[in-house]
Amino acid sequence: MKLATTERFEIPGGALAFVEASHAIPLVSVGVSLRSGSVCDPIGKEGLARLTARLMRRGCAGLTANEIDNRVDILGAELSGDTGLSSISMGGQVISRNIEPFAELLARIVSTPTFDEREFERLKRQTLAEIVEARDSDRSLAHKALRRNLFGGHLYGRGAGGTSKSLAAITLDDVRGFYAAHFTQPNVVIGFAGDVLSAEKIAVKLVEKLPKHAAPKVELTHPAQLSGRHLTFVDKPDRTQTQILIGTLASWPHDSDHVALTVANTVFGGTFTSRMMREVRSKRGWSYGASSSVAIERRRHSLSMGTAPGAADAAACLNLEIGLLESLVSGGISARELGFVKKYLTRSHAFEIDTAVKRVHQALDVELLNLPADYYSSHLGNVKNVTLEQANDALKNRIDPENLRIVVVGTADSMLDGIKAGVERLSSVTVEPYDLE
Repeated sequence: MKLATTERFEIPGGALAFVEASHAIPLVSVGVSLRSGSVCDPIGKEGLARLTARLMRRGCAGLTANEIDNRVDILGAELSGDTGLSSISMGGQVISRNIEPFAELLARIVSTPTFDEREFERLKRQTLAEIVEARDSDRSLAHKALRRNLFGGHLYGRGAGGTSKSLAAITLDDVRGFYAAHFTQPNVVIGFAGDVLSAEKIAVKLVEKLPKHAAPKVELTHPAQLSGRHLTFVDKPDRTQTQILIGTLASWPHDSDHVALTVANTVFGGTFTSRMMREVRSKRGWSYGASSSVAIERRRHSLSMGTAPGAADAAACLNLEIGLLESLVSGGISARELGFVKKYLTRSHAFEIDTAVKRVHQALDVELLNLPADYYSSHLGNVKNVTLEQANDALKNRIDPENLRIVVVGTADSMLDGIKAGVERLSSVTVEPYDLE
C-alpha cells in the first residue's frame, strides 16, 4: 500500500496545519485543536476547559445551538469535540462538496462563541448530572480512583470533567477568560484528511478571526513516583463483579528505552494471547478481559493493568496479577515471546496507518503531545530493532512491582478482608465511598 506523505504548513498568525490527502471517497475530516487541555484548569475550577469547549458548540454569532445542529444536518456532516489532558479539539467530517460551508460554520463556532448565560447554566446542570450518572459505571469509578491515587497532587491526577464542587465554582466570566487566553492563533493546530483540495485557504479562514497573542503555558513536571503498595477500595453496595486496576509510573516517549518497554508490555498484556490473557482468562476463566497498557502523554505517565473478575475470584486474581508483574520484571520476556510480538506489531502496523484520518492524527499527536518528531515515522523500524536485552532492561529500569497503586471497586463488607490478604507488603489501605469525587 502506497501512502501519501502528510503535508505540514504554517499559517500567517502562528497556527499550524497538517494535510493528509486521499481522494478515494468524497469525504473530508477537519479538526481544530489547541495545545491547551484540562491541565490548564485553575486549581479549584477543574472542568473549565471542557465546559468552555462544550459551551462553544451551543451558540455562535448569528446561530443558536439548535441552528448549529440544523446546519450540520443539512450539510451531511458530523461535528464533535473532545477535551483531554493536553489538548482540546473540535471538528468533524463532511462530504467534500460541502467542505467550505462546513469550515465556515466551524470557524464561526471557534471564533465567535456567544457564551449564552442560559446555555451555560443548562450545560452545568447537564454536566453535574453526567457526574452522578457516571457512578453507575464501575469501570469509570476505577479509572477515576486510580488517576487520583497514582498521580496525587500532580495535574495528571485531575479529571477533565471536574467535580460537583469545582463546576459549581466556575462562572461565565471564567469561561470567557479561558477562551480569551487559550483560543489564539499560535495555539491552534489544524488537521485535514481526505478529499480536500484547498486546505491552505480553508485553514486561514478557520483561524483568521482569532487573536494572535501567545497562550499561557503551564509548567508541567514529571509526576513523582510514590513508594510502596497502596490499596484503594472503592466501596459500592451489592457488587457481584469487581473492577481491578493496578498502576505505576512508567515511561515517556523521549526515554531511550520507551519503545523497548512498549514492546515488552505487548508481551505482557497487549494482545489476545498475552501472558495476562493466558493466565487470567484462558487458564482460570476469572475475567473476560485482562490487559495492560503504557500511556503516552507530554510527561511520564503510567503502566496500568486491568481485569474484571467476579467477587469470589477477585482476591486470587489480584494476587495472580501482581505475581505476574513481579515475574515479568525479574525474569523478563523470552526470545520466543519477543519474536512473536515483533511479528505481530509489524504485521498489524498497516492497520495503524490505513486511512488518511489515522495518519493525520499521528501528525497531530506529535505536535500536541510534544512527541519526538519521528515517533511514528520511525516506530516500525524501532520496534524491529528492539533486542531481548533492551526489552528486559527497560522492564527492570522502569517498572518496580513494589511501587503500585491498586484500585478495587467492590463491596467492602464482603470483600475487603480477602483483598487485603491477597496483597503482600501493603503499605496502606484506604476505603473510599463510590460517590467520592
